[in-house]
Amino acid sequence: MKKILYAVTALAVMTACGGNVKKAGADKSPTTTETASTHAHDDAAAVHDDHVHEAEIGHDHSAESPDEHAGHDHAAEGEAAAKNPDEIVFTAAQAARTDFEVQTAETGIFREVIPASGQIVAAPGDEVTLVAPMTGIVAFADGQLAEGKQVKASSTMFHVSSKNIAAGDALARDASAYRKAKADFERAEKLLADKIVSQSEYDALKAVYEDAKAAYDALAGSVSAKGVGVKTRIAGYVTSINVNEGDYVETGQQLATVSQNHKLMLRTEVSQRYFDRLPSICGANFLLPYSDKVWALDDMGGRLLSVSRNVVPQTPLIPVTFEFDNNGQIMPGSYVDVRLLGNEQEGVLAIPVSAISEQQGLYYVYVQLDAECYMRREVKLGADDGSRVVVLAGLEPGERIVTRGAVNLKMASASGAIPHGHEH
Repeated sequence: MKKILYAVTALAVMTACGGNVKKAGADKSPTTTETASTHAHDDAAAVHDDHVHEAEIGHDHSAESPDEHAGHDHAAEGEAAAKNPDEIVFTAAQAARTDFEVQTAETGIFREVIPASGQIVAAPGDEVTLVAPMTGIVAFADGQLAEGKQVKASSTMFHVSSKNIAAGDALARDASAYRKAKADFERAEKLLADKIVSQSEYDALKAVYEDAKAAYDALAGSVSAKGVGVKTRIAGYVTSINVNEGDYVETGQQLATVSQNHKLMLRTEVSQRYFDRLPSICGANFLLPYSDKVWALDDMGGRLLSVSRNVVPQTPLIPVTFEFDNNGQIMPGSYVDVRLLGNEQEGVLAIPVSAISEQQGLYYVYVQLDAECYMRREVKLGADDGSRVVVLAGLEPGERIVTRGAVNLKMASASGAIPHGHEH
């Protein structure tokens, strides 16, 4: 038993001594110890990296599935659409298939505007009115006579005959009266020399003769088997016909009007509230009921003829008259919507009238946000000159707007096009 106890004690002493030797050796060989420590640290770092990587991978695959990720993007787009319900997608391909145009809104010169109504009439001396030379039944010389027909100078347009009316043939009566007056005057000339008739009697017979001769000569040169012809002394266009075939007419009754259409007049009537601004008027634009074009007197040799200082009888309006060259596309007699133009104003934001859309009394423009995205925006408008309108609020200079084809965007909006993401 004692031998066993001695052996255990000896083994324990040897083990303790071996540990001291290793510790002493560590002081002499630091490289070995540092290497061991470094390996231990690297192993720990590797374990940490593996843990982090596994954690990240675990987040991507477990925290959010692919379907959930896609749903998040669509929700964001839906949120953007909710924020901008007036945005409209209109692709370049769609624009190319329609009458579509985009322009930049800019400030510039705009002339003061006075709204008025008016009428286009022929200029004095530019038209003639044909009247019946005697009482009778009227017949058209040309079966194709109609308003707008071109006629030559000295051409016969009507015949008037009184052969078959109860009052008798007026031409025959004039011819008879002329022959009697001529015979009485010639006899008085002979008797005056012998002092058988007085000078006063002679003068009276002479006056009757001259009147009868004038009446007869006025008709005799135009007499034919159809009656007395009515001719136009100028070449031009028939602007109005006041009778029908076979109508009974009195002497001096209007039959038709022929106009050369070289010059026309614009007669407008302006409200009295603009009286103090009338001296500044120097031009006008007008819109015809049968044309979408805005006609500018500046482009038609127009000039201001008169500005009245009195109101029209029984109305509170003031007449203003212009004259301009007729280009053959304007019909005399037309009633027009007029914009009288005054002094120039600088720095005014004015855009084409075609860019404006109206809905329930509100006015809108379509602003381009990017190449294929637009937004409808309400604007407050001022005066317009027929072709451009002043924008008082809702639009800034430099913004691009749709000036032609806005109806296509309105249709695209109604079809439920979904706005897409874009950067401002």
